[in-house]
Amino acid sequence: MSLEPESRAQRKLIAAARTSAGHLRPALPRALFVTDPVRTPDPFTVARRLPAGFGVVYRHFGAPGRVEVARDLAGICARGGLVLLVAADPALAAAVGADGVHWPFRLAQQARRWRGRFALQTVSAHSGRELRAAGDLPVEAALLSTVFASGSASAGRPLGALRFRQMVRGAGLPVYALGGITAETAALIAPVAGFAAVDGMAPFAGRRD
Repeated sequence: MSLEPESRAQRKLIAAARTSAGHLRPALPRALFVTDPVRTPDPFTVARRLPAGFGVVYRHFGAPGRVEVARDLAGICARGGLVLLVAADPALAAAVGADGVHWPFRLAQQARRWRGRFALQTVSAHSGRELRAAGDLPVEAALLSTVFASGSASAGRPLGALRFRQMVRGAGLPVYALGGITAETAALIAPVAGFAAVDGMAPFAGRRD
């Protein structure tokens, strides 16, 4: 019997994550599920089905109920062996016992204030300049976007795999690719970096085999 499409995609993502782990420090998650209040209205289902060693970046953008959502995600992550990062909200991260904070680049300097308060801090980057700046911050990794064409309203012009690889080689810290990551494109990224995805983790919302 052939695998269902969701199961094949899950297996491809897991295989890519195993490959990407060789380019990440041991404490870093192998791949990141990045939430979005609109695009991933049910982050819990995906989080429950992620393999141990993956991570979740909870982005609430000020949404009502964010404390409850963060608390529930923290419980799911703790039980599933996942890393939880809360985006741009260190107070909430501390309140729910998250592993750390993910900073948008515009807030990146705040990482200095929270040095040593969390196990992990990451930062977003959208250019070579921002990626180089991230290397001087007390963060463990950067999420570089937009790598492939993406349906996100905030997506910029895609870098493409070749340009992404060039930028990763010059980075002073581990890098995750973000933007247009799917089960197929993750395999292109895994030989040089980790990967993070919003819609790309949708296969984990389906039934697992």
